Amino acid sequence: MNEPQPIEQNGQRVLTTEQLAELYGTTPNRIKNNFNENKEKFAEGVHYFKLEGNALKEFKSFVRNSDLPINKFSPRLYLWTRRGAARHSKMLGTDQAWDMFDSLEENYFNPQNRIDTSGLSPATQAAIATTQALAAQERRLNRVDAKVDAISDIVSISTMDWRRATRDIITKIAHMRGDDYQATRNDIYKDVEHRGGYSLSTRLTNLRNRMAGEGQSLSKRNKTNKVDVIGNDKRLIEIYMAVVKDHAIKYRVWDNEY
Repeated sequence: MNEPQPIEQNGQRVLTTEQLAELYGTTPNRIKNNFNENKEKFAEGVHYFKLEGNALKEFKSFVRNSDLPINKFSPRLYLWTRRGAARHSKMLGTDQAWDMFDSLEENYFNPQNRIDTSGLSPATQAAIATTQALAAQERRLNRVDAKVDAISDIVSISTMDWRRATRDIITKIAHMRGDDYQATRNDIYKDVEHRGGYSLSTRLTNLRNRMAGEGQSLSKRNKTNKVDVIGNDKRLIEIYMAVVKDHAIKYRVWDNEY
C-alpha cells in the first residue's frame, strides 16, 4: 500500500474524504452521500472531526504547499478517524474497501507499530521483519477464525426457529447496509423469487383469498405477509434461509461495530 500523507487531529491519525475515496476505489461524492444518508450512525469526535471557520483556515494554511487531496474551496472539511474509516468500508462493502481498511488499521492508524531499524545489523533487521510479518499473519488469521465461526453460526440456523433467527440476522444486515429493515427484506424476497422461480406476491394474494374463503377476519388477512407464505412451503423455507445466509456473509454481519 502506498501510505497516504499522515494527518493528525486531536492526537489521532485521520484521513480526508478525498484520501478515503482514493484508497477505497470510489469517489468523494460517494463517501459524502453515504455519510449524509446515514448521519445517525456517525458521531462527531468519534468517527470524524468537522473543521469550519478559523479551524478550517488554519488547516488549509498547513496543507497549502502539500500534495494532500482536499477540496480547497469547501466551507467545511471532514476528517475521518479509524472508526469512521471502518464504517465507510462497511457501507461500501467492496473487497478493495475491506482489504484497504485492514491495511490502514495495521499501518497508517498504528504508526507506533513501526520500528526504525536503519541503524541495526542486517540480521537484527531480518529478525524484526520476520516477527512483524508473523504478527500480521496472526492478526489476519484471528480475523478469519472469527469470520468462520460467525458463518458457522449463521449456516446452522435450525428450521425449527427460522423465523426468529432470520429476523435477527436481517436486522443486522440492514444495519451493515445502512438501510432500513423493510428495504433489506425486500431485496431478500427478490432473491428468493429469482432462486425459486416463485412470485411471493401472487402466493400472498392467493393465501389471503383462501383465508377470506375460510371466513377469517380482514385484519388477520392484512397481517399475513410473505414470511407466512414462505412458512407454508418447506422448500421455500430452505431457499429463504439460504438467501438470508448469503446476504449475511456478503455484508459481514459478524464484524464488530466500530
